Amino acid sequence: MRIVDLGVLEGPVLVFGGPYSNLQATEALLSEGARRGIAPARMICTGDVVAYCAAPAETVARVRGSGCVVVAGNCEKQLAANAMDCGCGFEEGTACDLLSAGWYAHADREIGADDRAWMAGLPDLAVFTHEGKRWAVLHGGVSDISRFLWSASQDADFLEEIEVVRRAVGGLDGVLAGHCGIPFQRDVAGVNWVNAGVIGMPPHDGGTATRYAVLEGGTVEFCTLAYDATAAREAMEAVGLRQGYHVALTSGIWPSEDVLPPALRRADQVLPASG
Repeated sequence: MRIVDLGVLEGPVLVFGGPYSNLQATEALLSEGARRGIAPARMICTGDVVAYCAAPAETVARVRGSGCVVVAGNCEKQLAANAMDCGCGFEEGTACDLLSAGWYAHADREIGADDRAWMAGLPDLAVFTHEGKRWAVLHGGVSDISRFLWSASQDADFLEEIEVVRRAVGGLDGVLAGHCGIPFQRDVAGVNWVNAGVIGMPPHDGGTATRYAVLEGGTVEFCTLAYDATAAREAMEAVGLRQGYHVALTSGIWPSEDVLPPALRRADQVLPASG
């Protein structure tokens, strides 16, 4: 396990997940960080720089060039290993599993050896102290990088993961996570578990804006990220990524809910057309 200690971070800390090969959202996020006066050393990505969208190599280049901190996601792990699938943790045969074949193949074609070597060197965990509290940053989990922990998950699931993190890094006050794509904050036995959401795909709420989080003044602020979702969708269509995620960028609704726990599914969901 690779662990990086970022030391004490002074000032607001911007945390974002899943750029997902969405170059337009990535550019917007980096502009937002600059607007807020947040230095790259205080901008942390929870992984999956590459996934569903059209521009994997360009997005990696922007993230790498920005100087922000990146924790490995399952997509980075799989691409670094030249694996044949995304390792997202989708159940075999589900819609999400089947849809992943298209976008992962595109990413695999586009990502070169230098970027794969960079991905192979990314940490599994980052730790830092901010305003007297010690935080750990991970992707889905430490026991399983593609573990889905949702706002509706059981306390026991969070506690199991928190114990694994503690064994790796010692005491902590909070965990910053990604992977599941929907932001939330949860107190679990005195540990603040925060999922910052992702910037590359909307949080299945019917809007085009995505999400990131900022730590400041002892609180967590969930922020919306507006960007040119139409341009991102058109870029996907131009490279033949028409499996449904392109529609999600502008409809705000994921092409399948089968990855979600029942409590988070939309009872009135109408699946968007794939064309």
